[in-house]
Amino acid sequence: MIRYLTAVAHGDAMANAVREIEVKYRVTDRAALVRALNDRGCVFSEPIRQDDQAYAANGWSYGQSKVGQAFARLRTENGRHTFCVKKPYDNELACAEHETEVLARSEMHLAILAMGFYPTIRIVKTRQTARLGPMLLCLDEVEGLGTFFEIEAMVSGDRPAGEVQQELDAFARSLGVGLVRSTETYDSLLRAVLPSQPG
Repeated sequence: MIRYLTAVAHGDAMANAVREIEVKYRVTDRAALVRALNDRGCVFSEPIRQDDQAYAANGWSYGQSKVGQAFARLRTENGRHTFCVKKPYDNELACAEHETEVLARSEMHLAILAMGFYPTIRIVKTRQTARLGPMLLCLDEVEGLGTFFEIEAMVSGDRPAGEVQQELDAFARSLGVGLVRSTETYDSLLRAVLPSQPG
């Protein structure tokens, strides 16, 4: 089963990292998915618009592996700005994550550039969320991509990400609706359809 966050006594940085482990799907029938999740007791939040700017470290470019690399994100949601750094360990969708609120998006953007990152892709989406046990369920309408469904779990310790992702995928498939799994992040998916973007 998916484990909630627990204290870890290991000295290893990976063992002490909180990891966001997720699976992602392209949705072929949104209404059927919502009905299936409602049947499981899920109630989705009101839609929230998220305006994300993704950043990569200088020297990294699309086509290279993301594993072991740090990536930054600047998000605005309902007038609130957050700065996040993710570092994939096992695969693109299994990352150590650190996030904090910031006061000024424009100043944080300049700070991110000064830290050695460059902007890659802007991701604008409308998101609805629901919780089911330790899982965060996200239903996203991504501009330029369409409808996606994400299942996220926050995990600590050294449990293999692939094991957690198998459990999340089993839940998704138990819903019995049309879902096409993707192993890439939104910036990579957008990059594929917007080849003129930087990076």
